[in-house]
Amino acid sequence: MSPLSILILGFILGLKHATDADHVVAVTTIVTRQRKLRHAALVGITWGIGHTLMIIIVGIAIIIFHVSIPERAQLSFEFVVAVALVVLGLLNLTGIMKRIMTKLEALRPLHTHLHFHGAAHVHMHNHPEHFHEDPGRHEAVAEFIYHHGVVQLLRPFIVGLIHGLAGSAAVALLVLGSISDERVAVVYLAIFGVGTIVGMMLITTLLGVPIIAGSKKFARFDRIVTALSGVISVAYGLSFGYHIGIVDGLFRPW
Repeated sequence: MSPLSILILGFILGLKHATDADHVVAVTTIVTRQRKLRHAALVGITWGIGHTLMIIIVGIAIIIFHVSIPERAQLSFEFVVAVALVVLGLLNLTGIMKRIMTKLEALRPLHTHLHFHGAAHVHMHNHPEHFHEDPGRHEAVAEFIYHHGVVQLLRPFIVGLIHGLAGSAAVALLVLGSISDERVAVVYLAIFGVGTIVGMMLITTLLGVPIIAGSKKFARFDRIVTALSGVISVAYGLSFGYHIGIVDGLFRPW
């Protein structure tokens, strides 16, 4: 295959990689909290950046420095993914994350604003005035942080890192088996990552459409979807963990 064909293949495989069941389940637990499509898309982009960063780091270590990842270590990384899915599901079911964010919101410094509505009076807000007046004129990242906080933006990034660590060995082995030029192999990983970012952005945006529309029409729709995504995440995480630990033999003595 020519280098161009390899890179095109990398982008297509990256798109497909984003649709893996554990990836979709993980981001769904986060997307259910979003009320704007650009925020849902940002969740996918942030997850993809974390995932790509880890794949490039581990992939370069394998391709250039010929580092090998033992099978047991790979299974351990996969099991961490299962644990992360269970934790994400429990966060949705218990509402712990929402309570934490509420407490963090209360710690924001108060700002006073003078307004004129027939008579002058003062409003007190715990967020910057310019966001209150017109949040739409600001970039999506700043707006997301304003609405949800930095922690909610770090969550998909960290989950993406975990998934990238778990799946990086298989991707790198595919590269080593197909590409002889190390420079092309490294570029392939980057293109693969771009495909994953684009794919996950599309997935979270598509997931956000019915969730946001339903939340506007039905008062408790968001709570039902959040709880349902939590149940699915916990169930899938337990099943995935059982498969890794028992079926694949992570917990069997070697």
